[in-house]
Amino acid sequence: MPKKKKTKKSKKIKKNKIPNKIKSTLKPAIKKSSIPGPDEKPEIKKIKKQPTEKRIYNLKDFVVYPKHGVGKITAIEKAKIGEIDIQFYKILVEKEKLTLTVPINQQSKLRPIASINQINKCVSILKTKPKIKRTMWSRRAQEYDQKINSGKIYELAEVVKDLNKNSDIIADQSYSERQLFEKAYERLKSEFEAVLKISPDDVQKKMDKALGRTNIIESTE
Repeated sequence: MPKKKKTKKSKKIKKNKIPNKIKSTLKPAIKKSSIPGPDEKPEIKKIKKQPTEKRIYNLKDFVVYPKHGVGKITAIEKAKIGEIDIQFYKILVEKEKLTLTVPINQQSKLRPIASINQINKCVSILKTKPKIKRTMWSRRAQEYDQKINSGKIYELAEVVKDLNKNSDIIADQSYSERQLFEKAYERLKSEFEAVLKISPDDVQKKMDKALGRTNIIESTE
């Protein structure tokens, strides 16, 4: 019988094959392209005018503004800017003899004063031992200042506790330490006064007792 001739298998030719090098240059261009097609509608973002906050404070309410501390709402007024009516709070920060104007729709920085439970937790923080940090004072001073201006009452209590010296204050504290301590102490004290509704002297006694400063006060009197 005659032998069958072996037929060579024809190689499949891949059409439209793009080299990998060219592909890599095309991919980013395809990703970055954001031009809508003929059937696609361009996205239209709606601009909200005068968004309002959920929290509404009343006249004579105490609030906390992070950079200035406790203030009291003395007035709720309206003003017209262009064609838009804006309502805002007038807040008196008595410790700094400062009046703030805060639009009601931009009051995210404000917070209500602490609750009794939060004050009690602050007293517990003041009773704990101060944290001793070995970092440079300039860096620590910056951290303390950020905590004081954060508006968070627990962080404020931690600064008072860490910078408190219940021995000889003048010998143990530098001028800048003393300034930061007094700033944090007065901020915390003003919030204690607003929440507990007791005299400044009674608040000071309560805080100093928690800090172990009673002996210092007695020796200076």
